[in-house]
Formats: sequence, structure tokens, C-alpha cells
Amino acid sequence: MKLRKADIETPALLVDLDVMERNMETMARFFCNRPAKLRPHFKNHRVLELAARQMEHGAIGITCARLWQAERLADFGIREILIANEIAGEAPIERFVELSREVPVLVAVDNPRVVADMARTARNRKTEVNVLVDVDLGLKRCGMPPGEPAAALARTVVESGLKFRGLMGYEGHLQTLAPGAEKERVVTEAMQALAHTKKLIESAGIPVGIVSCGGTGDYSIAGAHAVATENQAGSYLLMDTGYAAAAPDFKVALSVLVTVISHTARERLVVDAGCKAISGERGLPSVKDITGLKLKALHAEHAPIAIEDPAVAVGVGDKIEIAVHYHDGTINLHKRMYGMRNGAVERIFTIEQ
Repeated sequence: MKLRKADIETPALLVDLDVMERNMETMARFFCNRPAKLRPHFKNHRVLELAARQMEHGAIGITCARLWQAERLADFGIREILIANEIAGEAPIERFVELSREVPVLVAVDNPRVVADMARTARNRKTEVNVLVDVDLGLKRCGMPPGEPAAALARTVVESGLKFRGLMGYEGHLQTLAPGAEKERVVTEAMQALAHTKKLIESAGIPVGIVSCGGTGDYSIAGAHAVATENQAGSYLLMDTGYAAAAPDFKVALSVLVTVISHTARERLVVDAGCKAISGERGLPSVKDITGLKLKALHAEHAPIAIEDPAVAVGVGDKIEIAVHYHDGTINLHKRMYGMRNGAVERIFTIEQ
């Protein structure tokens, strides 16, 4: 007998499988006949089985944020992996080079010292190491400035003996802009910065095979640009209310099931989940599918919900769902995710820790 929603111990992370699968198919359709392909981000769900499903739906590989995630993906049998982040320090570089002996993993670089350290370790272990030069497209996080600074680092990579595979740029600061002409303009400008950098590198006789960029918020612009060979969209699969307005092609699939543990008539409910179960760092989540209730705060183990419509028939012991506002931060708080269909648990997913 299938586990029903009413039987799940709360708080619990739920994913609507019908919505998730529609999101997956929507993104797959966009890239299926385009030169650029999808390399979705693992950090948005951290479920190995879902990464495999994305590969089955046309993804050319998986993007991840951490070395340990790349190691888990490789152990699971996924070989085409990009660590879209910098690695620094002796031990992490040694682990990355060791992983490179097993799978042709890619990593982003933006510093000549790291290039030198990585090249020395690769030589010592007689291992081919694949790198992308990280280009800062305005996010002001990691990455070399576009144009000559990034091109110079590409030349350094080649001279060091590492295998230069191409460029990576993440225009993350543009992802949440509302769809429209202005978003199209600024994303196109970011892609042109990558195109200019690519041309400079190629003018030195260095091939640029990969240009990895983009995300869920601008996939239809960045993913259609001539310079892009792959897109790193990840949020599209599960989505959250914080991202929904910027990416209307995809629907929110993720929620947290909670139990009402206190009820003050005509004033408030309190549920058994706070900031230890639901992220509130980018804004408060909301009650799913029930008008007249408004979540007011996230305490450690409680969340007070204002009763704005006294006709709402929710009482102590009832289970309700909270739509997740920031899913990266919420996934991080759970060890499992319940895959729901027609009110029953179809699959329990393990979240990699």
C-alpha cells in the first residue's frame, strides 16, 4: 500500500512529480534541436536519480558546484561533469586531479596560481586535466574580466600543459530580471562579451570548444545565442516562488508539508516548521493553495501564519503545504524528498549531503 500524504511525518520536503516532469520536458524541448545543449545544475536538487533523468531527457552532462558533488556523480556513473566553481588549495587540487584520472571532469579557473598548482599536480600524476576559463559577465563573483584578461589566462592554461577546453560565464545577476526587451538586451550583451573573448583566444590559434553559460532565468536568450554551446539551467526542474516570475515557462514543484500545532481563533495558526526546514533568507515562503492564510515569520521550529480570512477551515492536526521560496537553501535542510503523485508517495529521493 502506498504511503499517503497524511501519513508523512512533518516537516517533510515534497515534490509534485507531474509538475516536475512537465518542467523537465519543457526545457528538453527547447534544446533538442538547437546547437547549444543543456548541462543542468546538480546543486538545485542534489538527487543522483534526478540527474540521471535529466541525462535521459537530452542533457549532455551535469553541472555541479562542489568537488564532492562531482565525485558522487562520477561514482553514480555520470561521466560528463562540470564543476562550475573554482578549486584552490593543495588537497582539493589533488582530489580533482585524481578524479580526472577516472572521468574527463571539467573545472573553472580564474587564477594563474591555481593553474600552476593544478598543472604541477597533473604532471606529477601524469594525468590530463580539463579546464574552462571563468569569465566575469558582471556578477562580480568569480571569473576574469572578459576580453584580454580572460584570453591571457587561456594562453597561460595552454602553456602550463593543462587542457584548455573553453570558456564559462554565468550572468547570474540577470537571471531574476522580468522577461522583456531590457532583459533580452543585457543578456545579449553578456553573450557578446563571451563571443569577443572567444574570438581573441581563437586569434592566438587556440580552439574554444565549449562556451558554457546561462541559467533558468535567461535560458531562452542565452541558450539561443550563437556563441553558447551549453546552458547551465538548474532551477527549472523544481522551481520556487522566488524565481517563478522570472521564468514563467516553469511551475513550482517543491513544497514543505507541515502540521498545524496551534490555533488562535480568528488570529493565527502555528505550524511545526521554521527556518530549520524552510529557507527564508531570500524572502518568506507562502501557504500553498489556500487563500486567506499568510505566513508571517520563520522561527527555529515554528512558523506563525496569520488568518486573514476567518472562513478558512484549517485547525490543529491538519497538514498543509508551504510553497518554497528559495529551493537551493531549502533542499540543503533535508535528507530526503517525497515524490508525490495523486496524493500518494511514488518515490522517496535521497538528497546528497
